[in-house]
Amino acid sequence: MEKVKHFLLMLLFLLMVAIVTVGCSPDDTAGDGDDSESNDDVVEGEWEGQTINVQLIGDFDMEDSTDPITGEKTQGLQVIKDEFESQHPGATVEFTIMPWEGYTEKTQAMITSGEADVYQMPGIADFAAQGVLEPLEPYIEEDPDFDLDRFIDNQVEGWKALGPDSDELGIWGLPFLGDARFIAYDKQLFDEWGVEYLSEYPTMEEVAEKAKQMTGTNPETGEQNYGIWFRGDWSSAFTLINLAEGQNGSWGSGFAWDEIEFNFDSPEMESGLEWLLEMQEYAPEGLVSDQGNEKWLTQDNDIAIMLNQGPGDTIMPAYAQGLGERIGIVQEFKNDEGVGGMFAGSPITMAKDSDNKELAWEWMKFATSETVQQYIFEEANGMPAIQAAESWESYAEVENLMAPTMEAMSTPWTPRYPWASSQPRFILTSEVEAALTGERSAKEAVEKAQKESEEWLENRN
Repeated sequence: MEKVKHFLLMLLFLLMVAIVTVGCSPDDTAGDGDDSESNDDVVEGEWEGQTINVQLIGDFDMEDSTDPITGEKTQGLQVIKDEFESQHPGATVEFTIMPWEGYTEKTQAMITSGEADVYQMPGIADFAAQGVLEPLEPYIEEDPDFDLDRFIDNQVEGWKALGPDSDELGIWGLPFLGDARFIAYDKQLFDEWGVEYLSEYPTMEEVAEKAKQMTGTNPETGEQNYGIWFRGDWSSAFTLINLAEGQNGSWGSGFAWDEIEFNFDSPEMESGLEWLLEMQEYAPEGLVSDQGNEKWLTQDNDIAIMLNQGPGDTIMPAYAQGLGERIGIVQEFKNDEGVGGMFAGSPITMAKDSDNKELAWEWMKFATSETVQQYIFEEANGMPAIQAAESWESYAEVENLMAPTMEAMSTPWTPRYPWASSQPRFILTSEVEAALTGERSAKEAVEKAQKESEEWLENRN
């Protein structure tokens, strides 16, 4: 019995040796010819050792946090970093996040010292002209997986700019953060005053008439109401330009600095500023210091119409306060061709001196994909720039405010005002403030803005 047992153990041992030997045989197709292991090695090293730095502006955060408005948890950029790196094995993406305050100067400093590969860049017109950005047309044309049709109408055109040696506008940036400007209003106040809601494309006359009707003691609540509010400082230049556009005027013409001509002292600009001075009578005090709108988007709101509003400060905050159905959005003033309002938002651009341009391009495609664009909308309270947003469940939940916002994004003045991040903007803003505080008449203000902007332009060129 013991011999039989010993024989069986020996037989089992020999069988195991045979199996191992066969498994290691050079003739075995599962050995040296195993493509899966070989391919894995290639994938792991495809972007090995490549790192890009991406500069972002605004309320981005690497770590998860709690939204101060909704109280809900929001995912940090770490989830985007992990996803990109998983799609590009071996690559590393790092982020530099800066606040909006002073972003132009800080971006200039970063570019000068070559700190990042990809930049979020609202002031693209100035930087493209410096020759510090990479032209993107070659990447777009050579990449069969990338299609500009993904973007909302006019988003690509709005960010076109002139390079240092180009005579025609080109693509130096891709739409990243969408944005728009519109007129918002409180339906409840309109109902309490018995005033018809604003039309989809209101005129200056309509807004003025309805603002006047709703200034005074509310007939239902007995509370003081104001017909209108607009910011009299930071964005007042853009509010005034839009009023000129609503009268078929414009800020001026040209894009290259040596071709620009300002129309700041045009009849449309003067009458637009006169209109703002009139509307000031139906607004709370404190416009020039961004005050008087403290109750806006609260249950106790006392302002009927809000000019020059944006989605980031309106859509999600309105729903967070339970006012999603109470607030209405209509278009800013348009010219006879249906165009008007400031083109807003942020494109992303590639640094000319990037050492990893192919990986930077991969990031730019990823940043304009549904993955990142949906993250921007749902986690970062930003506006997407792609058409696919209209198919998201999160979009459907706020569609009554998103639909007119998306339309506003497709009908602004394009390309972006080339002076929007330059001194003429601040000159014009200062003169609007001077008129609102009674220092100058509307005529004196626009004439001074024209003179100083022309002088700045002459010295710049």
